[in-house]
Amino acid sequence: MHFDWITRISLSNLRPLLSLFSADLAIDLGTANTRVYSRAGGIVVNEPSAVALDERTGEVQAVGQEAKEMLGRTPAHIRVVRPLKNGVIADFKVTEKMLSYFIQKAQQRRTLVHPRIVISIPSEITEVEKRAVSESAYRAKAADVHLVEQAMMAAIGAGLPITEPGGNLVVDIGGGTTDVAVISMSGIVYSRSMRIAGNHMDEAIANYLKRKYNLLIGERTAEHIKIEIGSAYTLDKPLSMEIKGRSLIEGVPKTVTVNDSEIRETLSESVSTIVGAIRAALERTPPELSADVSDRGIMLVGGGALLKNLDKRIREETGLSVCIADDPLCCVVLGAGKILNDFKLLRKISIE
Repeated sequence: MHFDWITRISLSNLRPLLSLFSADLAIDLGTANTRVYSRAGGIVVNEPSAVALDERTGEVQAVGQEAKEMLGRTPAHIRVVRPLKNGVIADFKVTEKMLSYFIQKAQQRRTLVHPRIVISIPSEITEVEKRAVSESAYRAKAADVHLVEQAMMAAIGAGLPITEPGGNLVVDIGGGTTDVAVISMSGIVYSRSMRIAGNHMDEAIANYLKRKYNLLIGERTAEHIKIEIGSAYTLDKPLSMEIKGRSLIEGVPKTVTVNDSEIRETLSESVSTIVGAIRAALERTPPELSADVSDRGIMLVGGGALLKNLDKRIREETGLSVCIADDPLCCVVLGAGKILNDFKLLRKISIE
């Protein structure tokens, strides 16, 4: 009895000490970017999901921003890999290496206790794909892994009252997937995940320039065009941009000028698909929750939410108010970070 009492005292003294050595992490494992939130330091990693590999040795040459800078600029034996495609793991081993690097960077020092990790995933991925995410994290030295849905984390990160009995419609447009979800009382009433998002828009721009101008451009240039002059609805002030690439006919560097209306037309198919998914969500939402959504409006998060006039286009087609989150790029990881301190809620919304 005396020994048990001493043990309890010792454990109660040890817990605060152990918590200093364990840093729980929340990870938004995105197709385009990976963000890591630490309970101790907030968002500590915000880098592209890219790894540069030396194919002769198999060694990692660079990860994150440094690897992305190498895209299209490496010698033949160095390959820049994006290990995630459409929101899921396409290359298991490279994802494991990337996660290990980001986890070590987030912790900044060696720890005595491996971290518990919360990872956000798209809503409609398969059991095999879920297992791949979990195993990658465990192999990267995680002590415990919890999978949560991106749309739920985005809603929490955007400050929506998800625990209340009322409908919240959140649209998360990332690099590989777009998630549309109606959330009420800490649960997802309706959700849909589509593999039409930012990367699909970049490909559409690159294909248009190839078809119309016989101009070959890289993915970084396509993304830059989308950010600078891409739009979903007519702009108040027309924009144009000089684009440099390689002529497919002559094989030499070439420059063309394109305007916002051309790019808007190029993106129209992707935008229409996203708007169609929002309309479908509204049609399938129970009447009581529909009334809540009508009052509260639609919350846009993710990098795609920053596409010029996307909110205006959605407002025009649905008749509802549309709000862009304060920090759309980091909403998911901020939401996952918030539930690191609320394990009761985490257990309730965790997929596994």
